[in-house]
Amino acid sequence: MNRTARYAPVAPALGEPMGRFELPVDPGTPLLWALDAVRHGDTAERLAAAVLDAEEKRRAAAFRREADRRCYLTAHVGLRVLLGSCLGVGPAEVPLRREPCVSCGGPHGRPVTGDGRIHFSLSHSGDLALLACATVPVGVDIEAVPRPEHAREISGVLHPTEIAELAALPEAERPAGFARAWSRKEAYLKGIGTGLARSPSLDHLGTGPKPVSHPVGWTIHDVDAPPGFAAAVAVRHGGGS
Repeated sequence: MNRTARYAPVAPALGEPMGRFELPVDPGTPLLWALDAVRHGDTAERLAAAVLDAEEKRRAAAFRREADRRCYLTAHVGLRVLLGSCLGVGPAEVPLRREPCVSCGGPHGRPVTGDGRIHFSLSHSGDLALLACATVPVGVDIEAVPRPEHAREISGVLHPTEIAELAALPEAERPAGFARAWSRKEAYLKGIGTGLARSPSLDHLGTGPKPVSHPVGWTIHDVDAPPGFAAAVAVRHGGGS
């Protein structure tokens, strides 16, 4: 784990008492929590009815694959548990809202708590979920390393320099390089609130072991992830929304 992000010192299993946790004093240090739907899915299922709101339940029910539904439940129950711990309220009482979309002004921008005091982001891929909380805008992403043919098909959406970087790698290393670049981009785009409405080709964050650049006002850091995955967190400099 890099020194600018730390994992939440939580109980070993979702649903066990967490106590009260404070966000780091340094606004550039997000609080991270990794969850595994295989390990935590049963507990998430048990808590979901009492913890999630109607929209979250509707979205969970819409998943066709059971594994995807369990990972969604694990991520969203875990998020409410973590936010509730930081705010000192029960998971079901966590006030959530959306900021205006930076692209169109609609009510589907970056999610924040009701008073905007805590910013957060979540991502899930396969059976894994990664959550981030901070006192400044933050974005997080975790990605499974794609199959080689999938990486080849979609690598053209990256920044031109990143496309060249991948082409220079041995073929066997390209999927991991793509996953590193994509997780950094997704984290940043979630942080600024645009998602993929902003083209992934606009920002050169790099495909190598470390990000090679940082967008103005933001810092991008890789996050430790299990083999076969890449993860990153993006944090805005300074305070406020």
